[in-house]
Amino acid sequence: MKLEVNVIGAGLAGAEASNFLANKGVIVNLYEKRPKVKSEAHITDKFAELVCSNSLKNKKLDNACGLLKEEIRKMGSLIMESAQQSEVPGGDSLCVDRDKFADYITKKIKNNKNIIIHEEEVNKIPDGITIICTGPLTTKNLLDEISNISREKCYSFFDASAPIILKDSIDLNKVYFKSRYNHEDDSYIDCPMNKMEYEKFVSELLNAKKAVLHEFDTNYFEGCLPVEVIASRGVETLRYGPLKPVGLEHDGIMPYAVVQLRQDNLIGDLYNMVGFQTNLTYGEQKRVFGLIPGLEHAEFVRYGLMHRNSYLYAPKVLDEELRLKNDPNIYIGGQLSGVEGYVESAATGLLAAYYCYMNLQHINHKTLSYNSVLGALVRYISHTGAINFQPMNANFGIIYRANVLPKETVEANALKGIDDFLKQINE
Repeated sequence: MKLEVNVIGAGLAGAEASNFLANKGVIVNLYEKRPKVKSEAHITDKFAELVCSNSLKNKKLDNACGLLKEEIRKMGSLIMESAQQSEVPGGDSLCVDRDKFADYITKKIKNNKNIIIHEEEVNKIPDGITIICTGPLTTKNLLDEISNISREKCYSFFDASAPIILKDSIDLNKVYFKSRYNHEDDSYIDCPMNKMEYEKFVSELLNAKKAVLHEFDTNYFEGCLPVEVIASRGVETLRYGPLKPVGLEHDGIMPYAVVQLRQDNLIGDLYNMVGFQTNLTYGEQKRVFGLIPGLEHAEFVRYGLMHRNSYLYAPKVLDEELRLKNDPNIYIGGQLSGVEGYVESAATGLLAAYYCYMNLQHINHKTLSYNSVLGALVRYISHTGAINFQPMNANFGIIYRANVLPKETVEANALKGIDDFLKQINE
């Protein structure tokens, strides 16, 4: 008899988990509520849709997220495979055409004979081995069931996405093309602002009407704050954040502030506003962002929006193999596990599938080395002693002695940790 596993959710983590297990000969029952049930954040019905941004962050190995990408690439990551096919210019960042990225993954999943797709909303965890990758928009019923099993309540914060603009609607006479710190591809459109323009923009931004959030808990994630929340922390805050002009001189002049637009698709006709996650109403987005030089007549193909991000209190409920401590037949992958970020979400979905397969096959194994970014990330979320646990991004601060060792040594140790882990499954 073939082994069988349930995977709930066809986002980044669910796609990774399903793809790995199916390629190992496991029958995967993949449950995805879209398109039958609409999502408050998704636009399409494709698997692994990128909601907030088209950037998978830094791709250099001396950056923790860049190193994490190389780790999961070694592990056979589907999103890394897709990103290679759909990459668009982005300087040091790995940026992709959202539609082509999701198309590639959707076709891979749908064409895999070992994956059975169930288009339905799951409100009760099915019998058998199950990997839950329902992400930040997990339904209340499913969250309640997880809480009942784990005996710990689930938490949430609010996240936001940035607007996307049609390139032809940008006044190119008022902007210039340049990547920060003189990267060769000049892949960003830069909208320079003088002091008067900047101060008027901030004033209007702070007084703009916001969309109503229906949930009572309005905590924000510090790594992805709405632009209006950043501005509320001081008039100059944006100039030291997403609008910093450093490295963006033009014709020998340093602007007072710069709004950057990043290419969002392969054709190059769509650009997103970097760092402009927002909860302003659509009308106010058009009015206030129209004060930015070059965007006076901008046409928005997608406005920014906010959505709830749910997550588990991982240190209390998850073990080192991403299983619920109270039910080892249930694995948790993706943002629900307590990580934050596209790559981190995909990586935990993939790792959960590895552990699931090893346990199904009764393979004697050790957990992934803490010297790797992924191993350290899972170690952090499952063991941190923080009283107020918050979701965690990939960073070198969670790797033992990464602050004192040469970066080359940290990289080598991380990749060796991945190689050693993979040997266990390939022997």
